[in-house]
Amino acid sequence: MTQKNVLRLYRQACLASALGLMLWTTAVAQTKLPPKGTPVGTAIFAGGCFWCIEADFEALPGVLEVESGYTAGNTPNPTYEQVSAGGTGHTEAVRVYYDPSKLNYAQLLDYFWRHIDPTVKDRQFCDVGSQYRSGIYWQNDSERASAQASRDALLQSGRFNTIHTELAPASKFYLAEAYHQDYYKKNPIRYSYYRQRCGRDARVKEVWGEAKK
Repeated sequence: MTQKNVLRLYRQACLASALGLMLWTTAVAQTKLPPKGTPVGTAIFAGGCFWCIEADFEALPGVLEVESGYTAGNTPNPTYEQVSAGGTGHTEAVRVYYDPSKLNYAQLLDYFWRHIDPTVKDRQFCDVGSQYRSGIYWQNDSERASAQASRDALLQSGRFNTIHTELAPASKFYLAEAYHQDYYKKNPIRYSYYRQRCGRDARVKEVWGEAKK
């Protein structure tokens, strides 16, 4: 059995165990967003396993909340089982809520790039398939221009010959099931084992040649 299959089975086992420890619900956990009326920015990214990219973004000062979900597909109200099996067109993604007085979209883009592997198509690390493709999903013309400029700057830098990360207009973002939200906090041992065995951090360091910022 290949490492890819072993890790897929391990991830499924993690989910089964998590479900056995809590009541299954599709309700989303309470967010940590500021009071209504306070300026909040949002951004949508896909960087492979949403457990991991959610954890990465929640470590960035100025980020208020991150939600895991599915986007860029054509199946309405998809479930995890449907998305992970492929065929829905969706990719695992996150919606980032941030404080625009502390962060701007260009800074989020820079942080995002340095936490993924943009050199591969329809995969990230040990997870393979279009449902794990990386992507930047812009919500307005300003975000589109910033996303394209950041990608073009990376290509012009000579660091990469090709970037496979998808840049596309944002479509409907479907929240993932509640047991996926903050998975790294709810199940830290299983999460850490999965992330390490998947080779995410080692590959990021290899691709970027530096410690993550």
